[in-house]
Amino acid sequence: MSFYSALTYFLGGYTALVIALYMLSAVFPVAAFGARTLAAYISLIICAIYGALASIVLRVLGREQIAQWTTGRAFKYIMGATTGVTFEIIDPKHHLETVRPAVFVGNHQTELDVLMLGCMFPKYCSVTAKKSLKKMPFLGWFMTLSGTVFIDRKNTKDARGAMAGAAREIQQRKQSVYMFPEGTRSYAKEPELLPFKKGAFHLAVQAGVPIVPVVVANYSHVLYIKNFVFKSGKIPVKVLDPIPTTGLTAEDVDELTRSTRDLMLKEMVALTEKVRNKPIAVPATKGDGVVHASGVDATLS
Repeated sequence: MSFYSALTYFLGGYTALVIALYMLSAVFPVAAFGARTLAAYISLIICAIYGALASIVLRVLGREQIAQWTTGRAFKYIMGATTGVTFEIIDPKHHLETVRPAVFVGNHQTELDVLMLGCMFPKYCSVTAKKSLKKMPFLGWFMTLSGTVFIDRKNTKDARGAMAGAAREIQQRKQSVYMFPEGTRSYAKEPELLPFKKGAFHLAVQAGVPIVPVVVANYSHVLYIKNFVFKSGKIPVKVLDPIPTTGLTAEDVDELTRSTRDLMLKEMVALTEKVRNKPIAVPATKGDGVVHASGVDATLS
């Protein structure tokens, strides 16, 4: 059997399984979780292949800075068709189009945030990654080709040192970056934020660029893995006003991190209230909501 024949059989069987699970979900709602999960995985694989090819072409054309944007948009449309899930971007002042470079920071809930990035990612923006990933086959190649901003955690003991190279890249290339300051997914059923790490804020201060908060409503009504819930739906995302960092120093980072987190938490609750159509109390925060432990990994997202 040739490779193409095997691939055809695989894709045909995979598609048939997804359709069968969608049909079963009318009787067994949990089947929808399996159907959308499988649909999401195959959508991700398709877009990863497309992204690698697009990155090569755009690199040749000198346009690699939009590779992650075009890959993200492809994922947005494919996921909308295969799962019925999308994110509605609320950006009345068009900050995504006009603020560059910047450090975009957002709350991190589940793996579905990859789709959120696909829906909102502005042009000339990239994710950040550990410099060690640069040498990893396929993933590292794609990241390098698509203009990822790499952070060197190996030879430094604090966030400021680790961010120095990334700050220079942002300034020289006018490349925005997107970071999740919580550092990990919360998987929360209610609107809440984990404590923020300070890496993104050190980066913005060193580069002299604004922080742009991006807030996603709690979407446990769409995806809640613990209860095997995965439904179609439209999830609101709001882009807040840029927070300037001009004139700030490392001594201001703690307060910048805390105030940004407070602002984002209030907006997250407000967005979730609109989705659920009922009032929600702002959750209490232990301490000041900022990670104060020493070491690079404790401060980088």
